[in-house]
Amino acid sequence: MDLTGLILRVTAERPHVLLATVPGGAAVRLAAERLLRARDWPQASTPAKADLLLVAGPDLPELRTALERLWRDMPAPRARVHARTPDEVEAALDSGRALLGSPAVQRESAALPGQEGGHREGEHGAQERHEGDDQAPGHDGDGGGEGETGRAGDAHSGPDGEHAPHDTGQDTEAEHGDGRQAPDGQVPDSQDPDGQAPDGQDADSHGDHGDHGGHGNHGGHGEHGGHGGGQTDMPGGLPMAEPGADRDGLTLDRLHLPLGPFLADWPAGLTFRLVLQGDVVQRVDVDGPARPPDDAAVEAFWVQPWLRAASGEPVTAGEAVRRRAAAHLDSLGRLLAVAGWPAEAVRAGRLRDDLLSGAARAAVAPRLERLTRRVGRSRTLAWLTRGIGVVTAQKAREAGAGGPAARADGDVTARYRQWLADIRHDLPRLEDPAPLDVAVEDSPRGPWSAEAPPSAALIALLPPLLEGAELAAARLVVASLDPDPEELVSRGVVEVARG
Repeated sequence: MDLTGLILRVTAERPHVLLATVPGGAAVRLAAERLLRARDWPQASTPAKADLLLVAGPDLPELRTALERLWRDMPAPRARVHARTPDEVEAALDSGRALLGSPAVQRESAALPGQEGGHREGEHGAQERHEGDDQAPGHDGDGGGEGETGRAGDAHSGPDGEHAPHDTGQDTEAEHGDGRQAPDGQVPDSQDPDGQAPDGQDADSHGDHGDHGGHGNHGGHGEHGGHGGGQTDMPGGLPMAEPGADRDGLTLDRLHLPLGPFLADWPAGLTFRLVLQGDVVQRVDVDGPARPPDDAAVEAFWVQPWLRAASGEPVTAGEAVRRRAAAHLDSLGRLLAVAGWPAEAVRAGRLRDDLLSGAARAAVAPRLERLTRRVGRSRTLAWLTRGIGVVTAQKAREAGAGGPAARADGDVTARYRQWLADIRHDLPRLEDPAPLDVAVEDSPRGPWSAEAPPSAALIALLPPLLEGAELAAARLVVASLDPDPEELVSRGVVEVARG
């Protein structure tokens, strides 16, 4: 009996996919998430849980080393593919499944680590040669995962009374890095916001996908060194700890920890270099985002209507409003995944995809209302996020930030509730035929300007917000601002910078 072949066939039948999104790859990521959900292929949150690495977006030489580190951290059997455009995603996934199921390729991959099966790009289609419902937010949820697909697959327990995680106790709160611990280790508040016990799983939740699972169990963040791109050559991918005085005058070890550029539910291509003492962030330095080569044309997906209108192309206000509402749903889904509420993250992702596909208001309004009501009224989610990452309206204006971050005038809780309010406000305008006025309609993250993209101000806000915060809170703060690095490297912005 060919046991090896059988194992490979089983693995290839339903591979666990790790999405590595580079700046310029947002549209590819969205296409991959839709297709993975349609195929019911779970999405892995860390290299250790992945069978197939899918690089989404253009080839950026600056990120090849980080991608190679991701690839080396993946156990066999494994395969690696690259989709540079949304149209390439289906072929890339099919190619990856074929590579996973091929004993010859896997033998070569084991013999030649760092180069998939010893083959060069082109021999296996899209193979990459260089780089490689109802749950509530959980107290131990972490922030991995590259999208909505599979978020419910690892369905770990939420404080509103869902299933317990399969690996509870295996990761510390500091390793997860994005959910608050309940007092005395207890799960808070087992009732939903309306005082009723939550409903059971529905079609929006994939159920249990086992150890590979989805976003509920992100590993993050003891595995940041590998999944984050491993920016050092020290043992284990992280530099050694060194002693230093903390804010209380004690001498504690200081650990240098990179977050990014390929963390799940993280701004693509952005790297934050933290200095930690215990689980408290002492210092933050920001790298990136990685920039494309001069001959590569990258356009920021979420602000395309504003870019086109600024160039003189006719664009309707309804198109821009629809893109903005979808962007808020995408940001909300990432925050919910980081907070440990995978089922609602999946719902947000599906609504986002429906808006992007042109669904009529009547088709999405009831589901949007249920999502905004359940998330907006969740006492547990508010408890997890209250009082952290406070950005006053004045502080936002001083940093040059506008949009939801400035209007929220508060903490993480205020910001996700502002997203919900903005989505409700935009819903009646999805079909608005009036011409888009860039000076009147904000882009998803604030007033659009190629000279000063709104995400640049959001990135500048983050270091002082994170310093002094616990690592658990830091991931939530980043997710609640959700800067888009593509805005900084898009073709229009680069042309303005050069001109």
